[in-house]
Amino acid sequence: MASFSGFGTFRKPTAAYQQIGLSSDVTTADPHRLILLLFEGADAALNTASFCMKEGNIPGKGQAISKAISIINDGLLASLDVDAGGELGERLYSLYEYMVDRLLWANLKNDEATLKEVRNLLGTIHSAWREIRPQVMAMNNVEGKK
Repeated sequence: MASFSGFGTFRKPTAAYQQIGLSSDVTTADPHRLILLLFEGADAALNTASFCMKEGNIPGKGQAISKAISIINDGLLASLDVDAGGELGERLYSLYEYMVDRLLWANLKNDEATLKEVRNLLGTIHSAWREIRPQVMAMNNVEGKK
């Protein structure tokens, strides 16, 4: 009978390709696209956390929630220019802080409903960022032609 001990190695090239694809996307992305990538990364981390929570994988859940918190704190929140953003910037700042607090709660209490709440909040903001993409690109094209 054939041994399947090397089966896992078939997935490594795919993972490496995906990592290279993400890496090149990050290095060539404009600031707006980078924010979109942060939202996608946070959503993926929360999806993983939810799966781990359902499976009883406590370490995996904790790692995934920590990753989502890091993306929110070190990416989304850190990229805000509250002074330039005015009231909207202040509200986003407060909302990101709220999300981090809720994720800490979700991790502590193993609360899947709270994970879903944060995913929905992030999804709403992500959707708004996707919708303004054409305007951002058009504005960049006009500025580039000056």
